[in-house]
Amino acid sequence: MSRSVACIDYRDGKIFIAKRQNKGDMANRWEFPGGKIEEGEDFETAIKREMQEEFGVQVQVASHITQTSFMHKNKECFVDAFEVHFLEDGLSRPFKLTEHTDYRWANIDEIPSLDFVDSDLQLYPDIKKWSETLKK
Repeated sequence: MSRSVACIDYRDGKIFIAKRQNKGDMANRWEFPGGKIEEGEDFETAIKREMQEEFGVQVQVASHITQTSFMHKNKECFVDAFEVHFLEDGLSRPFKLTEHTDYRWANIDEIPSLDFVDSDLQLYPDIKKWSETLKK
């Protein structure tokens, strides 16, 4: 079993997404950034480490949004989505990309039309519902 985190920063009707590098099973596909939880890490530690490694940015970790599971190479994997808040937006000063080729703030409704990672698409319905509660 493996555990991963998906980091959801949602502001002004847009959600932060990143495009994977051209390697691996889901090459060149969009995703909610995050990554595997290393042994001995809790969710918050993993989220902060992943965002620092992948974008060179610090984040505040807020609430747990949802979880899903899927099979990958005959192994059950779990992904937990968390609300995070980047301390920078990546627009005024670009993020340093180490695991991605691009990133952007996308309208939440366009996610299903993008070439998105399968496991993250499983998270999408709950993330969309959660985002709608923020608009009220």
